[in-house]
Amino acid sequence: RCEKGEEGHETKECYRSPLVSRYASKEMAYNFSDKKKFTTWRKLWIYLAKAEKALGLPVTEAQVAEMESHAEDIDFAMAAEEESKLRHDVMAHVHTFAHCCPTAAPIIHLGATSCYVGDNTDLIMLRDGFDILLPKLARVIDRLSKFAEKYAGLPTLGFTHYQPAQLTTVGKRACLWLQDLAMDMRNLQRAREDLRFRGVKGTTGTQASFLQLFQGDHDKVEDLDRMVTEMAGFKKAYMVTGQTYSRKVDIDSLSPLASMGATIHKICTDIRLLANLKEIEEPFEKEQIGSSAMPYKRNPMRCERCCSLARHLIALLADPLQTASVQWLERTLDDSANRRISLPESFLTADIILSTLQNITEGLVVYPKVIERHIHHELPFMATENIIMAMVKAGGNRQDCHEKIRVLSQQAATVVKQEGGDNDLLARVQADPYFAPILGHLDNILDPKTFIGRAPQQVARFLSEEVRPLLEPYKAEIDVKIELEL
Repeated sequence: RCEKGEEGHETKECYRSPLVSRYASKEMAYNFSDKKKFTTWRKLWIYLAKAEKALGLPVTEAQVAEMESHAEDIDFAMAAEEESKLRHDVMAHVHTFAHCCPTAAPIIHLGATSCYVGDNTDLIMLRDGFDILLPKLARVIDRLSKFAEKYAGLPTLGFTHYQPAQLTTVGKRACLWLQDLAMDMRNLQRAREDLRFRGVKGTTGTQASFLQLFQGDHDKVEDLDRMVTEMAGFKKAYMVTGQTYSRKVDIDSLSPLASMGATIHKICTDIRLLANLKEIEEPFEKEQIGSSAMPYKRNPMRCERCCSLARHLIALLADPLQTASVQWLERTLDDSANRRISLPESFLTADIILSTLQNITEGLVVYPKVIERHIHHELPFMATENIIMAMVKAGGNRQDCHEKIRVLSQQAATVVKQEGGDNDLLARVQADPYFAPILGHLDNILDPKTFIGRAPQQVARFLSEEVRPLLEPYKAEIDVKIELEL
């Protein structure tokens, strides 16, 4: 345990996860905090007492009221002392709660097992974690869709194998990123909606203790499960569990986060590559320093942060996969320590990379003149087929023209690759009398907008039919700005 300094703050001699101390938002950090966790335990004990009272067990209104009046005032020092003696975190908090609720003490945790509070709280945290992430993802998609719309018709070099390829547009490329993010949105929504409550299932999931409490009344046991589930804000509970809910639920929750991590890593890597070409840059603060040694540098540090953390997010998926595979029979406790790390860290990591990506997409800078220069370096090569077609239309022979262009292209490539000069293929074509019939049309043949196909139309349709409907549920939260701590 870390010793506390003045006013209860942890000293600088104690390690703190940078996910909390340096990166994640206050709301996500709170979602996995001790305060949220243990107040949720108390709320679950209150839900259980209320439902048991409503179904006829000897629980009084005074006991419920006493528990409700102490739902938030947790004596964490007492709980820690109790846990050091009992070596059991749930019983430590049962005793701590009972200490401030002496009237209710006999009925706190009545019929329940530790996983009643532990697992159900985890499911609440996962649900609430998704509810924090989804609007953030919606804001990233919104910002990037506006960027795509703005640059839907701006031609740019496409790249395959990171080699210049047929032209696309800046906006169309952004739609490739958007499509992956839209898939992530649907995956997160599905994972959130698929979550159920563990409910009131007892020690091995058979509800035997509750059946005994209700003297064999199966209907009341089912009513108890349903009532507590509804009070916790869930539509359904898992119908069968062991001592725990199936740890495949954790896989299904963390898998879309890891997949989103892969998406964001790809987006930010693309931006880093384009920054090297000086075509696109992430936002750069007025007084920001790119390098301690090289003052001219504008390093893409936000994108680098996203890539760095996204790798951690992707790697975390291995934990629930392995944990689910070794849950012996009704359960084994070797899941516990791992889940204390992997579940919160996945959501904390996803939270910060979404906030960072929102900041990036709100301030992306495009340099059209640089993009245009790069196009002009490569376009003559790409236009060779169009030149051949124009010559054929003017009465030329396709094979003769192909050979002429091949020879001139090789000569121009030698100038570029071996002499470091500019691409002079166009000048060679203009100087060759063979191409005289089409010289008056060369400007049109070499217009970049004739090489982008249906890219602008694809952008418009994609944004209209797929992106905007996806954002509709988040309209009230879409304009929220974030202050990114650098």
